[in-house]
Amino acid sequence: MDNHKKKMVAPVIITIVFVGYLLVYLIFALTAAAFQPFMVLFALPIAALGIGMVYVLKSRINEIRSGEEDDLSNY
Repeated sequence: MDNHKKKMVAPVIITIVFVGYLLVYLIFALTAAAFQPFMVLFALPIAALGIGMVYVLKSRINEIRSGEEDDLSNY
């Protein structure tokens, strides 16, 4: 396993765990009570968090592949 792949393992695992948690939370929240229109409004921020997390993972993987692993060293 090369150095780039080692640095990608943790962000991928964290993203999988976080998105999985959000999915379970969303499923329980939507099925806990009878479906009501405001439950969709409750689900939108949770879905946005999941989409945002996947976007951040994609950005992080691109940073690692381009050699910008340590952003703090630029400051």
